[in-house]
Amino acid sequence: MFTDNVELTLKSGKGGAGAVSFRREKFVIKGGPDGGDGGDGGDIYIKIDNNSHTLSHFRGKHILKAGNGKQGDGRKRYGSKGESLTISVPPGTQIIDAQSNEVLFDMLEEGKKIKFLKGGKGGLGNWHFRSSTNQRPTYAQPGLTGEEKHIRLELKLIADVGLVGFPNVGKSTLISILSNATPEIANYEFTTLTPKLGVVNVDNFHSFVIADIPGIIEGASDGKGLGLGFLKHIERTEFLLFMLDISNYRKLEEQYELLKKELENFSDNLTNKAYAVAFTKVDTKSVESVNEKINDFFKKIDLHPSEKNNFGFDERYLFFNQDKYEFNEKKPFFIAPLSSVANINKKAIKYALYDGVGVVLKK
Repeated sequence: MFTDNVELTLKSGKGGAGAVSFRREKFVIKGGPDGGDGGDGGDIYIKIDNNSHTLSHFRGKHILKAGNGKQGDGRKRYGSKGESLTISVPPGTQIIDAQSNEVLFDMLEEGKKIKFLKGGKGGLGNWHFRSSTNQRPTYAQPGLTGEEKHIRLELKLIADVGLVGFPNVGKSTLISILSNATPEIANYEFTTLTPKLGVVNVDNFHSFVIADIPGIIEGASDGKGLGLGFLKHIERTEFLLFMLDISNYRKLEEQYELLKKELENFSDNLTNKAYAVAFTKVDTKSVESVNEKINDFFKKIDLHPSEKNNFGFDERYLFFNQDKYEFNEKKPFFIAPLSSVANINKKAIKYALYDGVGVVLKK
């Protein structure tokens, strides 16, 4: 079960009470106070676990507590410290104050571990309160209460490339042939119900991570469909691939504008990301029909391929915008026809995406 949002109340441990005790030994007359201190309460730590990718292990848990410190004892014996609690979260988890919605920590770096709540201090035993005027103190401090915080854990997956498109556009098929991911694939809408991550191996030494989210529909940024809850997962991606279905009843430019509008409405951060465009399912139409649709698209978004990149439906074809002008995030990094089923541009788009991520990271 994929879970990307949970609320928890965390409580660090209470400090143990100090002891009230007096030395009692044979031949020792009126032994003085010897009550030991209580142990400190356990702390709460939060660390990144790279082997997890969901918050589902918190399902059904509402309150998590660290151990309380033990009470002090006679002969100046200290109580033991309460057992600390370490909470493991996947990379990309934000720790948010549930009351103020303030982002307290953003857990991104591998191996990161923070002390989130400090345990309460143990109380002092009566040994500390002896004096010339009070040689028999009968008072010891109680332990201090630990800290408590009501938080929300929100997971935003970390990926290099995010796939964006309407339902049943071919995102799951593409991620399945490019990476090690195994999403459900079927000929109906909303087969992808949860985000999927896959690692794409470019060669023996280079790879990138690709993310597929549930299909976006018109009005997703206002809460319609499944995409709203998962749009946040592509906020962390370096590069977006708009996947436009050439067999869809909507024109390519209409799909393109609607998708850009939904991303813009959801977050300004998504609007400014570098991106590319892939026309999917080109094997379902004739070469002439594909060329006509894509040439219309070029005109609508005011792109003019150079002679070097004169468009023609060819599985070797990739239109890179730096061939015509200097790389501009406001325009697609590349545009390519694609068919995952017929293996059209399968390898080319893998290398093109890797190049696109590289350009962004160099900036």
